[in-house]
Amino acid sequence: MQLPPMQKSTFTREYRAFLETLKDGRLKAELSQIELAAKLAQSQSFVSKCERGETRVDIVQLRVFCRAFGITLPAFVAQFEERLKRK
Repeated sequence: MQLPPMQKSTFTREYRAFLETLKDGRLKAELSQIELAAKLAQSQSFVSKCERGETRVDIVQLRVFCRAFGITLPAFVAQFEERLKRK
């Protein structure tokens, strides 16, 4: 199976879906950006930048986000994949 070349841009359809899933996770957990930031021991600005795509989130950080949301990383990935199917 031939895969398309990887794009470095955070402006791909897939990355937009990731950002939407990240924000949706926070909203489903009924957390404000300030509340999530406190759980992450980060600033509200950090959370905002992550949700807007200004700061890329790596897999280790994503796992911490998921724990703050009260979900597992596999559950987050499943939600992300489902979002991609709908787009």
